[in-house]
Amino acid sequence: MSRIEDEVCAKIQQRAEVGKNKYGVTMETAPLSRLEWLIHAQEEAMDLAVYLQKLIEMEQDEITVKRMFTEIDEQKYNDSLREKWNKEEKKRGHLKSWRNNIAFKTYSIDGVKHTVRREEE
Repeated sequence: MSRIEDEVCAKIQQRAEVGKNKYGVTMETAPLSRLEWLIHAQEEAMDLAVYLQKLIEMEQDEITVKRMFTEIDEQKYNDSLREKWNKEEKKRGHLKSWRNNIAFKTYSIDGVKHTVRREEE
């Protein structure tokens, strides 16, 4: 067996000890009917479903937060590029002021996009 199977076996033995100490019986000697065993199994399965739902929601929350930070980082990067571009354009004299309205027109010729910049008066 691997370390993982050994760990599972050790945990099963620990749970058996907890059950024996708590209830005074083992799985072998517990006086339960087949129906009672089925009900116990169902309850354990429902608990598992609840634990899985909680973990799924935690994972979804983490993914959402990571996406938000990625979007924020991308926006900051785009803002820094825009600011750098504006500074360069201002140095070249293409921008009259920081509040210039610059319009862009995109044309598609034979499937290739061409963008033309023109300053608004």
